[in-house]
Amino acid sequence: MTSKENSIQEENPEVLDPEVPDIEEEALVEKDPIEELQEQLKKKDEELAQQKNDFLREKADLENFRKRLIKDKEDAVRFANERLLKELVQISDNLDRAMNAPNTSLESLREGVEMIQKQFNTFLANHKVEAIEAMGKPFDPNLHEVMTQLESEEHDENTVMQEYSKGYTLNGRILRSAKVVTAKKPAKETPPENEGVKENGEK
Repeated sequence: MTSKENSIQEENPEVLDPEVPDIEEEALVEKDPIEELQEQLKKKDEELAQQKNDFLREKADLENFRKRLIKDKEDAVRFANERLLKELVQISDNLDRAMNAPNTSLESLREGVEMIQKQFNTFLANHKVEAIEAMGKPFDPNLHEVMTQLESEEHDENTVMQEYSKGYTLNGRILRSAKVVTAKKPAKETPPENEGVKENGEK
């Protein structure tokens, strides 16, 4: 810088060095509105894409959860009686052994069947299944199903005389009604129409 320029600078300090950029002029330069809109749109597109990915991920998780629930429910239905059936299979094994035992007499076969029957009754009791007492009891439509009626002078009317098949309850609720035969009063005998008429026709 020459001495003349230094003197001008000293006399006019507001005159700036032409080599130094003007900050105020840069601040006055505005962005292109179209470019600014494009940047905003780009940012919104990125946000929408992220939200879409999050939605699809949550939807996939929900669908997998729904499928897992359906499978668990199907398995629960298919294998609900698994433990019960395992016990029945053991009883079936004992029946096979009894039937296939060599040199089985009628008495030993009976003993084997009685043991299996006790095992089966224990199985029913463990599962809260109880037999309905029917013999000699008054007929109860909630517990009994009448198959037929027989005349009887030894039983009161509507008393269970015979039992075709046992009834059972499960946790106090009817599992199967007992099929029974109940008593009814004998029909009154009516005298023959010709009773009291003599052979010669005289009364």
